[in-house]
Amino acid sequence: MLKLRLKPDEMLAIHTRMQALAGQLRLPLRGKVWRGQNGNWLGAGTGSSIDFQDHRPYIAGDDPRYIDWQAYARTGHYTMKLYREEVSPRVDVALDLSDSMALTPEKEARSLELFYFAIESALRTGASLNAFLILGDHVWRRTSEELFGHRWQPSPESIAAATGKAAAGADAAAGNRKRGAADTTAVKTSAYPKLASVPWRQGALRVFVSDLLFPGAPDPAVKALVAAKGRCVIYAPAAAEEADPDWNGNIKFVDCESDNHRDQRVDPGLLERYRQAYQRHFALWQETCRRYDALIARVPAEGPLLAALKADALAQGAVEMLN
Repeated sequence: MLKLRLKPDEMLAIHTRMQALAGQLRLPLRGKVWRGQNGNWLGAGTGSSIDFQDHRPYIAGDDPRYIDWQAYARTGHYTMKLYREEVSPRVDVALDLSDSMALTPEKEARSLELFYFAIESALRTGASLNAFLILGDHVWRRTSEELFGHRWQPSPESIAAATGKAAAGADAAAGNRKRGAADTTAVKTSAYPKLASVPWRQGALRVFVSDLLFPGAPDPAVKALVAAKGRCVIYAPAAAEEADPDWNGNIKFVDCESDNHRDQRVDPGLLERYRQAYQRHFALWQETCRRYDALIARVPAEGPLLAALKADALAQGAVEMLN
């Protein structure tokens, strides 16, 4: 799983930057009809907004304060103004804890920036927030106190219980690494985050922060993100060295999820096939998201997050500028 290498003061600095960024950009909430508790966003029902949306005939027992007296003067019939309900949207944020999310220090920082940006943006807009961590089919919900105290990473014991990796197996793996042997004892969790395991709320905006670097068709994940009238936005952090590597010659590859090693000679042909497969992988994700009316934005790990989000996410509608 994602092993945080950041110190507490670095985590706090990331969180502080995202609080400021949430004053410039926000989650894609505009132009949608939401359901939830009382708030400041247009809802699907009728309520007490200052703007009315429709009329209906007066029925005995209706509140006379909402009679349209101008319409009565014109027609002689009592009609009621129907006001738009104002609600607080539901926002559910999930962070993928796969080790590949921290392939480089820059990518790890970008992953956490996106997580905290989504959290701060939701809170700033008055949304009802749920935050989750996901590793394979294992899900942890995190409280506001844990998020703001930066104490949200699952404990090693919790991870061991969730993945079923026994201490003996871990000791054997450590012994193999010490002798320089390939680690064949590490027990991998499912490489595919089981998003159907997350208790998404009906009608919520689901924000998934993941690099999407796992095998299989994206349909099950995207279906889970849009189920129960949910709306979905995926922020996918991407490191330059994984998108366009400069491998050449004999390379020792290490699986960042299992620590398994493999020696491989990389020639220009193999490198080009890798790049093409990488591009096809994300083209498939983008096409699947279009079919399900889900939003997806790849976010470069390098450079300031504001510039990175403006490069693709803003054009895709995955973030909105604040006025």
